[in-house]
Amino acid sequence: MDLKITKDNTNALLNRREMNFSVNYEGPTPARSVVRGKIAAMLNVPLDLVVVHKMGNEFGKQALEAYVKIYENEERMKQIENEYVLKRNAAPEEAKEE
Repeated sequence: MDLKITKDNTNALLNRREMNFSVNYEGPTPARSVVRGKIAAMLNVPLDLVVVHKMGNEFGKQALEAYVKIYENEERMKQIENEYVLKRNAAPEEAKEE
């Protein structure tokens, strides 16, 4: 899987970094948790502070576009993000417990 940053913006008002990524992959479309983990590792940030807001691909292409938000702290993330977005980004083990 190849990740490339297409846009990087710092939002000081909301204490987060907003980024657009282009992801090229082989085989099936990668899961949100896999993309989230790769982005956290690539940028050397804690996984808990990375939110993949949107992922979209076109039929027949081995590429997708992702919109990602990286927060400075967890409290601010929980204040701003909708609950359904946080549930989408929860680890699979956490989602099963709820």
